[in-house]
Amino acid sequence: MSIWRRISDFITSTAIDAFSSVIEAVRTTFEGDPETRRRVAFSIAMIALSAKMAKADGVVTQVEINAFNDIFDVPQQYQGQVTRLYNLAKQDVAGYEAYAAQLASLCGSGQRNCKMLEDILDGLFHIAKSDGALHDKELIFLGTVAEIFALDEEEFDRILARHVGRGQADPYVVLGLPRDVSFETARRQYRTLVRENHPDMLIARGVPEEFIAIANHRIAAINAAWDRVEKDLKAFEPV
Repeated sequence: MSIWRRISDFITSTAIDAFSSVIEAVRTTFEGDPETRRRVAFSIAMIALSAKMAKADGVVTQVEINAFNDIFDVPQQYQGQVTRLYNLAKQDVAGYEAYAAQLASLCGSGQRNCKMLEDILDGLFHIAKSDGALHDKELIFLGTVAEIFALDEEEFDRILARHVGRGQADPYVVLGLPRDVSFETARRQYRTLVRENHPDMLIARGVPEEFIAIANHRIAAINAAWDRVEKDLKAFEPV
């Protein structure tokens, strides 16, 4: 059963009038099914952060809502219930820090090395940039979420670089490479990144299948960066 069917059935069968009551309802409704509870809690908390992210610059635009739908790829028959959750989160007085902390807690003691948190931040960047610019308030939002996720400055800069205009992004930063890297080392790093960010790997580490659009965006950015780095390094290879 898809995550959206699970969420739709949950919302339909649960009396919810505020987003703060959603999380507690998830805990009790899926108490005997921890795997489904984790996936539903992940998705609902991500919906909340997306709604808060869209409001960070002061206004929620249709472009940002479309970006949310691009990342989540919600089937038509479930969009009404997901939109209801999204609107409840927008209206909730709770700060986004609480939802970010909840997402981080899904990783338990391995939070610092939890790739799933990088996946979430990628989705938030996609929504933030959808109106053509990353605003100062959005960057503060994203930076705070990254701190709560225990992502260091280098990791944050790498994610940021993936979302800069394709022609402006520093390909070495996108790939996490030093300027004096050898061609063979750079190629190994590129192959590692492609392997780690394959959609199957995201699913294996707990990201719902419906969230895999993030992997496709990330792989495209990694491939574009490698094209530039490969040409750059080959130009300096000894003949």
